[in-house]
Amino acid sequence: MSDLVTITRNGSIAIVSIENPPVNALGYDIRAGIFNAMEQLAADDTVAGVVLTGSGRTFSAGADIREFGKPSQEPWLPVVIQKVEDMPKPVVAALHGTVLGGGFELSLGCHARIAAPGTKVGLPEVKLGLMPGAGGTQRLPRIIGPEAALKIIVPGEPVGTEAALKMGVIDAISDDPVKAAVDRAAQMAADGAPLVKVRENDAPLAAAKADRSAFEETAAALLKKAKGLKAPAACIDAVRWSMDLPVEEALVKERETFMKLIDDDQSKAQRHIFFAEREAAKVADMPKDVKPRDVKKVGVIGAGTMGGGISMNFANVGIPVTIIETSQEALDRGFATIEKNYRISVSRGRMTEDDLKARMSMLTGSTDMNDLADADMIIEAVFEEMDIKKQIFGDLDRIAKPTAVLATNTSYLNVDEIAQMTKRPGSVLGTHFFSPANVMKLLEIVRGAETEPEVLATAIEIGRRIRKVPVVVGVCFGFVGNRMLRARSLETERLLLEGATPQQVDAAITGFGFPMGPFAMGDLAGLDIGWRIRKQMGGSADGGSADIADALCEMGRFGQKTGRGFYIYEQGSRAGTPDPEVEALIKETAAKKGITRRQISEEEIVERLIYPMISEGAKILDEGIAQRPGDIDAVWVFGYGFPLWRGGPMFYADQVGLAHIRDRLNHYAETTGNAALKPAPLLNRLADEGQGFASLARKEAKAA
Repeated sequence: MSDLVTITRNGSIAIVSIENPPVNALGYDIRAGIFNAMEQLAADDTVAGVVLTGSGRTFSAGADIREFGKPSQEPWLPVVIQKVEDMPKPVVAALHGTVLGGGFELSLGCHARIAAPGTKVGLPEVKLGLMPGAGGTQRLPRIIGPEAALKIIVPGEPVGTEAALKMGVIDAISDDPVKAAVDRAAQMAADGAPLVKVRENDAPLAAAKADRSAFEETAAALLKKAKGLKAPAACIDAVRWSMDLPVEEALVKERETFMKLIDDDQSKAQRHIFFAEREAAKVADMPKDVKPRDVKKVGVIGAGTMGGGISMNFANVGIPVTIIETSQEALDRGFATIEKNYRISVSRGRMTEDDLKARMSMLTGSTDMNDLADADMIIEAVFEEMDIKKQIFGDLDRIAKPTAVLATNTSYLNVDEIAQMTKRPGSVLGTHFFSPANVMKLLEIVRGAETEPEVLATAIEIGRRIRKVPVVVGVCFGFVGNRMLRARSLETERLLLEGATPQQVDAAITGFGFPMGPFAMGDLAGLDIGWRIRKQMGGSADGGSADIADALCEMGRFGQKTGRGFYIYEQGSRAGTPDPEVEALIKETAAKKGITRRQISEEEIVERLIYPMISEGAKILDEGIAQRPGDIDAVWVFGYGFPLWRGGPMFYADQVGLAHIRDRLNHYAETTGNAALKPAPLLNRLADEGQGFASLARKEAKAA
């Protein structure tokens, strides 16, 4: 055998081990090795049974994603799994680690499965815009039933050992799964009972075949959560085939559908985001030997919406937090909100009462900044006002220990200017959390001009520990996400003045795939936030305007919290209804500006809101604020609701074609008289060269 698949013996039982660290991905060499091992052992009369396992930290975490979309060499995984399943001798899988995707499908081809405590099994292909393509949609229903299989396959979430054992996905749990598997294989061989091939075990399908109602209710509920995505619907169809088609026919259809999804733009986009998420925290000039500082205790300044949410992230992973406020009343209010949020999770079954108590015990409140003296990392989360932040960092310079990381949760402000309030600007950076901070996955880590490598490494590491997607960005107004959002926001106002209504704009953007339109989102977040920032800046920084939004704020219409914003919100309602008063305000403002309003198409709305963002993204790349196009995509997918299945703004731009985007931006700049819509120089250059933004990432990878 090769070094990647080895055979050892324990008496009459052969142990076939996958040796492809770190995750034992099932690339060609592994597939061929397993196939050849089964052929060899089937013909060896001294072998009574086989144990299939993996070395290192996992049995197998699945297929080699790098092979997706490329010519694949035989034997393909479905053939390998059928070879295992057709073995005339018992094959028992000894599982540990994260047994996912193709790795789990491989184990389903075995005649029994034994797992170590803490093992997780699952079929997460849907998260890459795919479906299981090596029998998972047909074998899993034949073990646990179609409805239960849906609940694993469609969400794509892994299942722990206890749950897997209860469902019958695995046969036993053992601290030494290889030894237990050897014993099980030997016993099965001695018993001499006919081996049950999972693909031929139709008994678990009977109940769902007789009454489809529970299956269809589950399918409908799962589809409702997967708006715009093709893969979940394909997964549901495939599980239906387990009830409707002969298994061999269903396996062929499953593979054909899997291959179609691989070539679909949605899967390409989701695979792009998969890799972009992993690349985003990598810093090109980070010294290889740099180590993050140890963070055992955190301080958070501010117990409001952001401060409380940030604190919850640390409490959730067992890191103690000291929360500072200006008064006991503010502290009490903040702690009450945190507990209320946790109680919602308890009521939904996502955590227990003991979990709530444990997390609340991680939080300590104080009105004395000096109580932060022993914190390893301090995050300021107060109002977005530079003078307040400067004062706080001046105080922290005096209070914090020399090794503390000092972070500001700012959405727009200059991190370098804040850092200069200390005698240790190398210890200062930005940690831009997104609201609600305990839910949103994105963490923009803003690297200052003097931020030290180990401080940056610490922020990245802590971002991962609290289960965020950390993306390193540079200093500029709004960083990556809010700077691009600014470009979109300016166009939303212009579209209103030129003839669109708030509901038309919102409908176009939700039709594109965003969960909310810009006006509904503004009402939800609070229109007064942007209004306050604009007033601090003395108006627009770039010649744009927010006349309508400012006028609404001057009328006391701040959005949902006041029951009036761009929409009307009846008491207790989260859904807004169009307001004739707002439409009258828009028409009046347009008339004052001498703008003749007209009908605006959905296509124009989408292009005028998405394309300027892409152009701004090109400027961000050109200035080095973001290291790579995928970083921008990660920011927008995980922080701003850009549809996952479109892959982020820069990936989407490549799919549309930069030449088309350049031409449309030039068209709108000319027809509206708005020179700000002209495409960025980098976008122009790449379009002229026939290249996309992906070419920049390829150059970076080649240089590395």
